[in-house]
Amino acid sequence: MKEKLTSMIAMIALMILCFAVGRGAAVAVAEYTSGKVVGSKYNESNWGLSFRSNGQPPVGNESKDELKSKNAYYVGDTNKNIIYITFDAGYENGNMDKILEALKKHKVIATFFVVGNFVDQNRELVKKMTDEGHNIANHSYSHPDMSGMDRASFEKELKRLEDAYRDITGKEIVKLYRPPMGKYSDTSLSYASDMGYKTIFWSLAYVDWYQDQQPTKEEAFDKLLSRVHPGAIVLLHSTSSTNAEILDELLTKWEEMGYEFGDLSLIE
Repeated sequence: MKEKLTSMIAMIALMILCFAVGRGAAVAVAEYTSGKVVGSKYNESNWGLSFRSNGQPPVGNESKDELKSKNAYYVGDTNKNIIYITFDAGYENGNMDKILEALKKHKVIATFFVVGNFVDQNRELVKKMTDEGHNIANHSYSHPDMSGMDRASFEKELKRLEDAYRDITGKEIVKLYRPPMGKYSDTSLSYASDMGYKTIFWSLAYVDWYQDQQPTKEEAFDKLLSRVHPGAIVLLHSTSSTNAEILDELLTKWEEMGYEFGDLSLIE
């Protein structure tokens, strides 16, 4: 009883401290109650971009060279008119056939960052995507925030998806990893690299994921044509009906602007 009372007093003291000095004490409370280090141990970040000039690479949370030293990338060679097409595929809602048709027409090798739900529920589609030469890459199995995970939990997420993909295709997943929700830390980048993965962010994206607020064709082109740049890693969502409708025309317009499409698995 005495130990419980002491523990309660300590908790109350920490909570009072939280109100007094702000977020730092809040972290301390979280650590005290859960036994896990929050924030301060992993220094989590959300990937973000700042566009300064149309047609030029945006500025990211970290520079290209800083990320490369951690086996991570958000942009390719900015001196070459090569862009990389990637899709985050959380589930299938009828758009993939049209997307694959456009990619085949333009001879594009796209990279699909898939999760467990997509793989498990679309076995034949996953085989088709693989057979058509696309990179099937790792977006984790269950799409959690992995930035503050311990090593064992992090590895379990990626390995579980590896196993699911191997079970369907008999092949190994392409060793590219995109952090769910763009949340990462130096620790998570290190874990991915230790598993043989390159971590892939992006340098061009737009708000295309809200199913009940899909952008118009004009809105999509306004962002994707004005902001495209040499070396761009383009993030699109395969669940977007707008993306499915415009992809053929979008790829045509990028080609007319002098761009070619690269294989992200070869990025250096």
